[in-house]
Amino acid sequence: MEIDLVAKVEQRIIEKQLVDPGDVVVVAVSGGPDSVALLHVLFALAERYSWQLVVAHVNHQFRGAESDAEASFVGKLADDLGLPCEIGVIDVPAYIEETSLNGQAAAREKRYGFLHEIAAKYSAKRIAFAHHADDQAETVMMRILRGTGPSGLVGMPERRREKKVELIRPFLRIYKADIVNYCAQHEMTYCKDSSNELRKYFRNQIRLDVMPMLKQYNEQLPESLNRLTDMMRAEDDYLAKEAEQVFRRITTFQQACCRIERRDFTELHVALQRRLIKLILNCLCLERDRLDFTRIESIRELVLQEQVSNQVLQVDEQVYIVREYESIQFQTFAPSPKPYAYEVGLDTSELSLPEVEAKLICSWVPASSKETAAYSSSATDVFLDLDQLNLPLVVRSRRSGDRFEPYGLNGSKKVKDMFIDAKMPLSRRDVIPLLVDASGQILWIAGFRRSKHALVGPDTVRILHMKLVLK
Repeated sequence: MEIDLVAKVEQRIIEKQLVDPGDVVVVAVSGGPDSVALLHVLFALAERYSWQLVVAHVNHQFRGAESDAEASFVGKLADDLGLPCEIGVIDVPAYIEETSLNGQAAAREKRYGFLHEIAAKYSAKRIAFAHHADDQAETVMMRILRGTGPSGLVGMPERRREKKVELIRPFLRIYKADIVNYCAQHEMTYCKDSSNELRKYFRNQIRLDVMPMLKQYNEQLPESLNRLTDMMRAEDDYLAKEAEQVFRRITTFQQACCRIERRDFTELHVALQRRLIKLILNCLCLERDRLDFTRIESIRELVLQEQVSNQVLQVDEQVYIVREYESIQFQTFAPSPKPYAYEVGLDTSELSLPEVEAKLICSWVPASSKETAAYSSSATDVFLDLDQLNLPLVVRSRRSGDRFEPYGLNGSKKVKDMFIDAKMPLSRRDVIPLLVDASGQILWIAGFRRSKHALVGPDTVRILHMKLVLK
């Protein structure tokens, strides 16, 4: 059954307020049947609604003479309709080499950038694209195969705001067959893009192979997928609003930091927990496409864990999650560890160091041999002459101005400089344990090196042996 394409598109534009009367609209025209039909339909309605149409075409220079011919075709089409036409010539192959993006991603980035430039030039409020219902079904199928959540099943939106311009898709409920029929009815010529038959592109594989194969089981597969997008769009919108209300109710947000209380989070349904995490990370400027399920779940599990005193999860190079008892903080800066200090008594046999997920094993023993080689220290073991120690001993984190006299070297060095010279990660510098005597003398940097003080020698009577063991 034939449809009145112009009337159907007009009704949709009015219902969804895709274009307002008097608007300037940039129409993205590739030269294929979809975009040529879109231009024709909008042109048929333009006078009635006082729209000013601007034709925009991008020559990606992928297909040599074929790409040039398409640009010429679009220019002539616009001229025949008496419309202004802007043709951008972009060396996408060179851009791909420069950025290492895949071909379609590079072309899209450059194409959208050009369209925004044209919109700004003509003070246009809308950019119209010719994506149709079959494109939508293919998009959803691609996302299903790659793995997606409810938001991915929403598909492409009919309208989306980007850089103060509305991106609209008036054909999104029109199927390809109806578009091709419309072109035939009006004896419209158009270009055929040879790259649409290349199976090296994932979308082409979906269109040429996957969709026809699956239609054997459901002839109405595209329609079914589009109904799915309609349902998921409504549910996604509902959950998004619920998550925003929860965000406003239970989060304390500052410029680079967002705090929630574990009790408030655990009361939420799991669907809202996941959405709240995404919303917080989006507010901290973490890109949406990097928020995969595994990443979200690792954060959710950290928040839900009981009896956790202090823990840090680095989401990526930008974002850290800091758990301090019942408070959880999302932040875009590396957490500064709290300073610590633990006294080592003569009765201490084991000392837990949660800051480095390790423990110290302490042995207070008499010297059984005068061979000092038997008591040689390493990064994780230290042997000290107990009678040369100024007790009590303390294991603590480093402090500003700490200096160390390494065994085997003359003089002293700042602990900070030694860590920098050793290229020790910044996150470790403030938590690595230092063994210090009562006078403040650093005897050993656990896991790193010992000092020249309290060495075991021939006259040593009692020995303190300390060993760093990772948990």
